[in-house]
Amino acid sequence: MITLPLRRARTRAPELTPEQERLVWRIAALALDYPDAELLGLVPQLSDAAQTIPGRAGLALRAFLDDVAGRDPIALAADYVETFDLRRRSCLHLTYYAYGDTRKRGMALLRFKHAYRTAGVELGDHELPDHLAVVLEFAATADPEGGRRLLMDHLPVIELLRLSLHDNGSGYASVLDAISVTLPDLDEVDRGRVAALAAEGPPEEEVGLDPFAMDPSLLPDIGGRK
Repeated sequence: MITLPLRRARTRAPELTPEQERLVWRIAALALDYPDAELLGLVPQLSDAAQTIPGRAGLALRAFLDDVAGRDPIALAADYVETFDLRRRSCLHLTYYAYGDTRKRGMALLRFKHAYRTAGVELGDHELPDHLAVVLEFAATADPEGGRRLLMDHLPVIELLRLSLHDNGSGYASVLDAISVTLPDLDEVDRGRVAALAAEGPPEEEVGLDPFAMDPSLLPDIGGRK
């Protein structure tokens, strides 16, 4: 069972400029993508970019990238699959925590699609729009305010993911730490939602994603990678 050492309340200070926040989102989006050869080849550039980010977010991203640079690629890929594909509490799809693979999740996904289309972004058929890396890339490169709203609407899920990664001793927890710096603190309602999601887990009823599947026009990768 996941423990819940929630972040202590703090007033959100302008720790980062809007440009620095978008850079955090851009690096985090790539860091949360599958670590194939193309992505691993970008690590030196990402590390250089992370050097320009001050404070806790920069430290967290640099720690993660330094760790990635020193690891065996095969082991890193296996760790990614183990972390995000095989553990229900560290899924990168934001609506999964509340809805699992149920019909209600299909309706929730439509909100993401609407936000992307409003900004003139089309997603590819191979990816769901609630993947955290996709949302971060959207916020970093297409519509910062629209992307921020999607992230803020899922603060409890992002916090639960952060806590789960810390609970499992995953290096990816540092990426979520960096993301959390760019977002407001959780209020009492959010904290209650985190506890409820942790206690209940994603619903297991599999009734399909029909409302989502009826509209399959989802896009090429944003900015070349998700």
